[in-house]
Amino acid sequence: MVAAASVVVTVGALTGMLSALDDGRGTDEARPPEVTRSPSLRYVPLQPSAFPSVTKSAPPTSASPTPKRKAAPTPSPTRTETEQKRQQAPAVSPRLYRHPDSQVLEWVRDNPADPRHAVIQSRIGAQPAAVWFADFTPATITARVRAVTSGGSALGRVPVVVPYAIPDRDCGGYSEGGAPSLDAYDDWIDRFAAGLGSGDVIVILEPDSVAQSECLSAGARADRFASLARAGRAFKQANPKARVYYDAGHSGWNAPGKQARWLKQAGAGSAASSDGVFSNVSNFHATADEIAYDRQVLDALGGPEGLGAVIDTSRNGAGPPADGEWCDPAGRKLGRAPTLATGEARVDAYLWVKLPGESDGCKGRPGTFTASYAYDLAR
Repeated sequence: MVAAASVVVTVGALTGMLSALDDGRGTDEARPPEVTRSPSLRYVPLQPSAFPSVTKSAPPTSASPTPKRKAAPTPSPTRTETEQKRQQAPAVSPRLYRHPDSQVLEWVRDNPADPRHAVIQSRIGAQPAAVWFADFTPATITARVRAVTSGGSALGRVPVVVPYAIPDRDCGGYSEGGAPSLDAYDDWIDRFAAGLGSGDVIVILEPDSVAQSECLSAGARADRFASLARAGRAFKQANPKARVYYDAGHSGWNAPGKQARWLKQAGAGSAASSDGVFSNVSNFHATADEIAYDRQVLDALGGPEGLGAVIDTSRNGAGPPADGEWCDPAGRKLGRAPTLATGEARVDAYLWVKLPGESDGCKGRPGTFTASYAYDLAR
């Protein structure tokens, strides 16, 4: 999808596998694994949640991205720099689950001698991140989801899963695709729910499905929102411990009141289907701005006092680029480490929904892990 500061790129994810890498890029890109895809770009209740370890205290316009000139090659780090970065690695959440099958971990395993290895492994590879399910595969989705949730349960940790198969996904943009119809999607959701197990799990329900719905007719939008509300109910019924969050876009997109009206229609204000909202998925907006925005959305949404927000902090350490560039913009940094203890009222978690280093399509092929980009974010 291409929208003003808002796109989720899943090229390659939809087919499940990419072909072998071209010559000269074998040490910089990793082929996407079978289980997960982290697409790419987009653009809070005072009472404690029952979710373990969650601590609570107190509009886009379609446009084609403009190609950017290639950045100068990233210099190889010195041994001293590598040692310093190893010591500065952010704390790893003891409660969130790190799935062992990801592109960054594949690159780490395959490139132990690369001078960027220690920095990428300690600052990105060691962190828990979301697992995306972006291909419409009804026959296998239950088993694939179960593999992730059971892996988290076995370790007593909380997995984060992202169903991403809504029909008309991305409004025909880079991540176009999804289920062939809402009936097929509803069936896929039921099969997804069957894999959620009985342990703690966070569900990031369909990035951009609400915030980017203006491309749909009023009737199609209402039908989509009905399916999203149904999806939340299916997840909660299948696993009462599942926490389901709905798409709030981000602080640079729709006004809080408009976003809340749509969210309410999509079921985000009902305890039967929702635990709150998520924002900033694959984008770069500062955490403080997202906290303020999410609280405004939640205030306008109403609903149970327990509704909260989760924020994607994977690449927002330097905030958004001044020129509004969405495609692998230079000068970005890793954001706050994933945690279920934010210390912020109405903010349930900071999560890495977009895996840092997976390209939006400018520093590598869309959806592929690119070591030079990951190193720039991490160092």
